[in-house]
Amino acid sequence: MDKNRKNAIIIGATGLVGRKLMHLLLEDDRYKSITVLSRRKLEITHPKLHTAIGDLLQLKDFTGEFYGDEVFCCIGTTAAKTPDRNRYREIDHGIPLKAARLCKQNGIGTFIVVSAMGADASSSIFYNRTKGEMEQDVVAVGVQKTHIVQPALIGGKRNEKRPGEYFFKKVLSVLDFLMIGPLAQYKIILPETIARAMVWLANHSYEDIRVSSATLKTLGENGTS
Repeated sequence: MDKNRKNAIIIGATGLVGRKLMHLLLEDDRYKSITVLSRRKLEITHPKLHTAIGDLLQLKDFTGEFYGDEVFCCIGTTAAKTPDRNRYREIDHGIPLKAARLCKQNGIGTFIVVSAMGADASSSIFYNRTKGEMEQDVVAVGVQKTHIVQPALIGGKRNEKRPGEYFFKKVLSVLDFLMIGPLAQYKIILPETIARAMVWLANHSYEDIRVSSATLKTLGENGTS
């Protein structure tokens, strides 16, 4: 059985989605090892877990760790944490693109990356444009099974303060019952729902490269393992 079990790599396992994803994969019998690439030590230990510490902006330094069956990229920052736009782009665009290229170089056939609803390479909004350009460039790399997940505002409690995000979460939670039909795609989505959907995508055939927030909710809440 071991020879059929998979090895997965996670980039960004300390964030909301990455943390949930890591725990799901550690408990999933289809996976025999989980390698987390991180800039700091994790607080958990597990027989299946291997952590490689380093600078994620220098992803080439992790080349020796970059062997497996699937790569999940959950990296991302905010304008508050990273006000310098060049640095912001290095993180939100550069890290996923370098990861996709390493997948291609090392023969890893599955790459799943977290983007955002509203990603658009032609947008006048820097955040949306950066995500959109990342998506475009990642797809161009040509990893055989590439999925870009585009969640709406992500629920859950963060370790850092995000006043603007907190405000919108409060507003959307109050209006949740009104968000039906076309508005349903804007509903807050929980990180565990996104993580479950990513695991589903990795283990099933799915035609579309880009996966909307509404589809993530369906896969994450109703999809079979």
